[in-house]
Amino acid sequence: MKNKNLSWVGALLVFALLLWCTAATPGRIDDPATYTCTVYSTIFSLLPPVIAIVLALNTKEVYTSLLVGIASGALLYSNGNLELALNTLFFHEEGGMITKLSDPGNVGILVFLVMLGILVALMNKAGGSAAFGRWASTHIHTRAGAQFATLLLGVMIFVDDYFNCLTVGSVMRPVTDRQNVSRAKLAYLIDATAAPVCIIAPVSSWAAAVTSSVPEGSGINGFTMFLRTIPYNYYALLTMVMSLFLIFTDTEYGPMKLNEDNAKKGDLFTTEDRPYGNDMDDSTDTRGHVVDLIAPVLVLIVACILGMIYTGGFFEGVDFVTAFADCNASAGLVMGSSVALLFTFVFYQVRQVMTFQDFAACIPEGFKAMVSPMLILSLAWTLSGMTGLLGAKYYVANLLGGSAAALQYLLPVIIFLVAVFLAFATGTSWGTFSILIPIVCHAFPEGEMLVVSIAACLSGAVCGDHCSPISDTTIMASAGAHCSHVNHVSTQLPYAMTVAACSAVCYVITGLAQAVLGENGNLVTSLVFLGVAILVELAVLTIIRAKTMKKTAE
Repeated sequence: MKNKNLSWVGALLVFALLLWCTAATPGRIDDPATYTCTVYSTIFSLLPPVIAIVLALNTKEVYTSLLVGIASGALLYSNGNLELALNTLFFHEEGGMITKLSDPGNVGILVFLVMLGILVALMNKAGGSAAFGRWASTHIHTRAGAQFATLLLGVMIFVDDYFNCLTVGSVMRPVTDRQNVSRAKLAYLIDATAAPVCIIAPVSSWAAAVTSSVPEGSGINGFTMFLRTIPYNYYALLTMVMSLFLIFTDTEYGPMKLNEDNAKKGDLFTTEDRPYGNDMDDSTDTRGHVVDLIAPVLVLIVACILGMIYTGGFFEGVDFVTAFADCNASAGLVMGSSVALLFTFVFYQVRQVMTFQDFAACIPEGFKAMVSPMLILSLAWTLSGMTGLLGAKYYVANLLGGSAAALQYLLPVIIFLVAVFLAFATGTSWGTFSILIPIVCHAFPEGEMLVVSIAACLSGAVCGDHCSPISDTTIMASAGAHCSHVNHVSTQLPYAMTVAACSAVCYVITGLAQAVLGENGNLVTSLVFLGVAILVELAVLTIIRAKTMKKTAE
């Protein structure tokens, strides 16, 4: 309690300091087209996300921390003018809260969340989740088996990270609960198979985003470049390797160890705040069957894929790859989830496992279940908007551009670290690689170093996104696992940083090796580098496991 109070006192002092520092230059917008704040594209532009993240990790209060960060950003942008700050916070046409909530893409994601919440409520009410849990209990008899099944399902649902998080969570939660796997570990496995899988899947919304980030006129085929970066995407691939190592060696360390030790004794949550503490499935209703869960999920997957390629023009003659590259993921997911919801209603009526009154009752229940992640997402989008108004990404990009020429063969690790920091501070990996990829293409117009550097950018963006408490994917993983969001972030961070450290070392090795190889790199050499990266990580994890076992024995 004392630490929380100190954190809030510190936040208030910082806020007061901002007021005092900016009061000398009260903001006015004489010409909106030329107005810029005094801290634009300076180190102070990173202050709002830093305030929000530090407060969230220390006070465990996500909503208030995000609001303080947003208010700090609005105050900095307005140069201390409180009236302008208030207008900026809510109504700015590029970063205000109302602007973010009226953006069609963002609204589409919120609608998609509601649809999924209703679907999960329907599957639970019909007994599909309970039936799948009973079926799994006869086929999955170990904690390792439950975790591996979660990992496998996450890899299979590679189309979109939002879709991945909530679907895997709703399907596997009853299974992991029966095997006493903590909600924190479930959230980690969901998060580890969301963005890290999507960023190496050629057919995904992330591949489309990367392809579109390659500047036009550069002479580089975006999709071909994406395929070539996959073996060099160390963070994503090593996250998969680490997950398998943790599962099959039963190794845990850091805060996750406490959560897993408690789960083995029956406490799946560990935290004092249990926002989903009453969601344990203890239903005795035997009307439901496994098909009542599997069929809606399969229809959801197929319908979402068809919806995404439909928005990309596939049914108008555009080829599949181009349709995915040009798709509107938000609109496609809304259409797919709508079709799945309609199918589920008809399917359950035909099977007579649910009445119309039960179906109607699940609609508000599903909405209420998604209020928390929707609120966090809305605040995170607004904080990202404030950071954008302050020019944070350009400040970081200028730092990177200034070091590129002098440290050519260390550029991959520099890009990786910069991308990690930028994605962590802003909570968006798409925004990170959209600003860094053009810089990388300018530094290396062609050759294998271009491939390695773009891969480092993608890898770092996913890493920062994976670690950040204001990342939408991290928020969705918490929602999918029904886990305390701050607990998910704090338990996942040591694992993510372990993989990040290994990845950074391997980008140093790869960059220096390319200095020797020149432009002779190819698929074989990239696979060799990947093999070295896996060996490095396995060695690190083996050392950590040995130290953890020794400490436990003592």
